[in-house]
Amino acid sequence: MADAGADRLAVLVLNAISASGLSRLPPEIYRVGKDITEPDAILVRSADLHAMAIPAGVRAIGRAGAGTNNIPIPPLSARGVPVFNTPGANANAVKELVLAGMLIAARQIAPALRYVSALDVTAADLDAVVENGKKAFGGYELQGQTLGIVGLGKIGCLVAEAAIKLGMTVLGFDPEITVDAAWSLPSQVRRAASVNEVLRGAQFVSLHVPLVEATRHLVNDGNVGLMRPGAVLLNFSRDGVVSNAAVLDALAAERLSAYVCDFPSAELHGHPRVVALPHLGASTREAEENCAVMVVDQLRDYLEHGQITNAVNFPAVQMARESAWRVAIANSNVPNMLGQISTAMARAGLNIHNMVNKSRGEMAYTLVDVEAPVAPAVLDELRAIHGVLAVRYLPQR
Repeated sequence: MADAGADRLAVLVLNAISASGLSRLPPEIYRVGKDITEPDAILVRSADLHAMAIPAGVRAIGRAGAGTNNIPIPPLSARGVPVFNTPGANANAVKELVLAGMLIAARQIAPALRYVSALDVTAADLDAVVENGKKAFGGYELQGQTLGIVGLGKIGCLVAEAAIKLGMTVLGFDPEITVDAAWSLPSQVRRAASVNEVLRGAQFVSLHVPLVEATRHLVNDGNVGLMRPGAVLLNFSRDGVVSNAAVLDALAAERLSAYVCDFPSAELHGHPRVVALPHLGASTREAEENCAVMVVDQLRDYLEHGQITNAVNFPAVQMARESAWRVAIANSNVPNMLGQISTAMARAGLNIHNMVNKSRGEMAYTLVDVEAPVAPAVLDELRAIHGVLAVRYLPQR
């Protein structure tokens, strides 16, 4: 078992994870493979864990990517299992695809490619046909246009910065912008007060929000009509953020000139003014390597030291080791939990050298460094405290 610290930790890999990341799991500490039957942790990209019976011994799950819709987070939280993701690791790849999407729409590249593919290239008058046909694909330049961005996280900030360098005006909205994102946001970005203000004010609107209940059909029948005639909507976040039915109505009414997204669907397939890519946002060698390295480092830090960075269901917790004996406790965020933990330690004659406790919503997490080894009976006593979800003993390796 992982808690005993004697055996190597077992990591089940469910998808192709870049070797750049997997190589950071030293073989003297970890067993890594696709056939692990009793894993301590799972590494995943797109595999659907909702349909999987996640083994009881799993202590953590790492998603090599930002979205976690394929992971059953509430039941894992109830077991005291953190779910890690990699926000920002694929940001540059998505940013470049957004820029490509704007150019595809502005310069009518998709219909122009279809036109060329249908040409009889053996015709004697090919040059004349091409010269005459190109008139149907006149476009416009990005410089001087307004880009609206909904969601100003790492990707949104990078898109804003690139658009400004191209000579665009940028209008942004994010009601939950983080301090780090605010510092990263170029000063030239004009702040909007709502999604509707962005839709009204921009020629291009790019969405960069997670899919949660509050963002489902963020662009819908009720607000897509606010967009400028001939506007372009870009969705490289999640499929459900946009109502496909609303997009089709807006295209038919020529309210939208194009919809560029990363999510093919039966509703949109074949529409001449829809460009749907096969979920290419993070599909670059660099992004896959960045995600793999980031998630593996986070997983190792948790498994070996109990520290938490970028868990979607746990608070961020960092505490430098000050002793060889550490206990990590995940618990419900209820009163007197620290008192009960401290009492159990004192009853066992354990002096607490250092301690940190953080909470996030209904979840709390505590790291405790003590000055002597912790007996199994003490760990069992901690596990028996009402509200404790998981206890791990992490002696220095």
